Amino acid sequence: MAERGHNEMRVLATALLLSVLSAPTLAKLPPPSDEAKAKSAEATAKAAWSGKVGAYQLCKAMDRVAASYRSTAASAASAPPAPVATPACADPGPYLAAAPAGDKPLEASGAHSPAAMATSPPSSKATSAELTGPRK
Repeated sequence: MAERGHNEMRVLATALLLSVLSAPTLAKLPPPSDEAKAKSAEATAKAAWSGKVGAYQLCKAMDRVAASYRSTAASAASAPPAPVATPACADPGPYLAAAPAGDKPLEASGAHSPAAMATSPPSSKATSAELTGPRK
């Protein structure tokens, strides 16, 4: 009987410990700043470029291995099978970082844009007193 109470306490303590440890995981993080978003986009672009470079290097290595196999098979007096047509290796070129966005120049910000079309005349025949109402 005492053992049952001990097991229940152990289960209760474990549940309490798990709930305390999992509480921080439910906290909501603030949205990332513009700088963090730009840094993340840059890292994503660089990772994609690295993947293209890896694929290019693998393609070149496979071409070298195939050429070596053909030369070895030809010297061994056995006819190698016909080569399979594959696309050429595409060199991704050097990595080019994206230009920083920075602030827009004044002209691009719309500060010098023309005003919207007028839908009514700029003035009316009403006097200022009529527009503002009686004095209080």
